[in-house]
Amino acid sequence: MESKHKNENIRCTVAQCCHNMVTEDFCTLGCISVGTHEANPTVPECTDCNSFVKRTGCCE
Repeated sequence: MESKHKNENIRCTVAQCCHNMVTEDFCTLGCISVGTHEANPTVPECTDCNSFVKRTGCCE
């Protein structure tokens, strides 16, 4: 099993993502991809973490 290390440059509170540390609010990826689902994003809620991958066994 691969050992995951927190990236202190990427804070994340989405425990449902398999890249989240769970024990701490950090991502384990070296970098993430941020995108949008809007034609003209104007507020933070318009943005998405395109690196999100649902954690196995969660969010059923």
